[in-house]
Amino acid sequence: MRGDHARLAGRIRIPPAGVETASVNAGKRNVLGVLVDVVDYDAATEELLAAARERRRFAFIALAVHGVMTGVRDRTHNARLNTFDIVAPDGQPVRWALNILYDAKLSDWVSGPHLVLRVLQKMAEEGLAVYLYGSTPEILDRLSASLTRRFSNLRIAGKEPSKFRGAEPGEDAAIAGRIIGSGASLVLVGLGCPRQETFTHAMSPLLDMPLMAVGAAFDYHAGRLRPAPVWMQRCGLAWLYRLILEPRRLWRRYLAFNIEYLVRLIGQKARVWQPDVPAPMYQRAESFPV
Repeated sequence: MRGDHARLAGRIRIPPAGVETASVNAGKRNVLGVLVDVVDYDAATEELLAAARERRRFAFIALAVHGVMTGVRDRTHNARLNTFDIVAPDGQPVRWALNILYDAKLSDWVSGPHLVLRVLQKMAEEGLAVYLYGSTPEILDRLSASLTRRFSNLRIAGKEPSKFRGAEPGEDAAIAGRIIGSGASLVLVGLGCPRQETFTHAMSPLLDMPLMAVGAAFDYHAGRLRPAPVWMQRCGLAWLYRLILEPRRLWRRYLAFNIEYLVRLIGQKARVWQPDVPAPMYQRAESFPV
């Protein structure tokens, strides 16, 4: 099992070790109406760790094409996304958009699964604890075992599976109480898009710590999903790899979203249209997925 996890981790896009580069955090840019940050691994890692050390609210999401297009198609959700402290470009197509539209000169994208490893390594070194929220009890057990094998000093303060339903009255306060009472300094949220963004938006005002919505990172690091080969990630084809693995579930999502994303991106670049950016919506949803 240890070897399997090592091989899986090796297939997640990781920048070369030992290469010293200046961190990049140049603020938000309009990508199809969604505000995406020109940010790299180093800056994202430090922002999350600073919030964890200082015990302050911070909402983070790494968005691939599916996440961006979910915001484009749902203006209310878009307004939620525009409240996040950092919306990182996850995958080549979103990085390309920032470089094409704004000459951002980003040399890499910010993979949610890999960023999790970078952040947790630092947290283990500093004795900071993490809370795992989402997925199923089986995946959480496999995930926590995998993470503690990788980082022997990592403190997992608690883990709570998704209930796969909407929140009931008062449940948000109960969840916040359990997280705060655990002594955690960071919450990893693995509910899938767009449930995890809605959960993070609703819960962030109740917690004095950062929430990091991490998409498929739970499944990757638990060994349930295999990341795309690095060459496919570099070519912007990670979506195709997922489509090959799960064609029945994902074909509509990827074919429709990817085509629309490309058409809209060309239109924005050509200035045929300028996508409107919804004002950030800070009001919490009365019901949200838990």
